[in-house]
Amino acid sequence: MCMLDHRVQVLLDDERYEKVAREARRRGISIGAVIREAIDRLPTDSEARRAAIEAILAAEPMPVPDDPADLRRELDTARDSDER
Repeated sequence: MCMLDHRVQVLLDDERYEKVAREARRRGISIGAVIREAIDRLPTDSEARRAAIEAILAAEPMPVPDDPADLRRELDTARDSDER
């Protein structure tokens, strides 16, 4: 068992508290253990980067303008339309 060194106080609404308490009862562990396990399932930075790289590599090829200025205009137009 690892040494637990940091105390964290988290306020939950009734619905979230009941959800985590129900899971703790079902599994016969503490609420803190349920929360620690949920934290352990969060992706690390390297996992998030790897997922982003895989998504980029899996993307369908698309035409890209030869002139960087044309590409810049296209990206600016796309960004401007997304902000609306």
